[in-house]
Amino acid sequence: QVQLVESGGGLVQAGGSLRLSCAASGRTFSTPGMGWFRQAPGKEREFVAAIRLGVANTYYADSVKGRFTISRDNAKNTAYLQMNSLKAEDTAVYYCAARRDSRNIATMGPDYWGQGTQVTVSS
Repeated sequence: QVQLVESGGGLVQAGGSLRLSCAASGRTFSTPGMGWFRQAPGKEREFVAAIRLGVANTYYADSVKGRFTISRDNAKNTAYLQMNSLKAEDTAVYYCAARRDSRNIATMGPDYWGQGTQVTVSS
């Protein structure tokens, strides 16, 4: 099993920045695919960004391209989401996610979820 714990959420003004972290524990060698999803009030959970170990590819939702950057530190078993130029519509609970293989988490979905961290952007 893999446990994912997010941190770094909070309240920020529009135009500001936040960095989310996702610490993985357990059988972390079995999570080559990692990513972030978010869910705003009254909306379905949606894909935000993904990164694939080995192929070193990153993927982003159109709504965050050019503003968000996903990365991972394999030595620390941690993934990050740097969020810049935040907008009110970025307000949501952000969830870290991971896959047991390196297939794209955006299209194949995750095997593991974190508990989520709230990001609130005030306009």
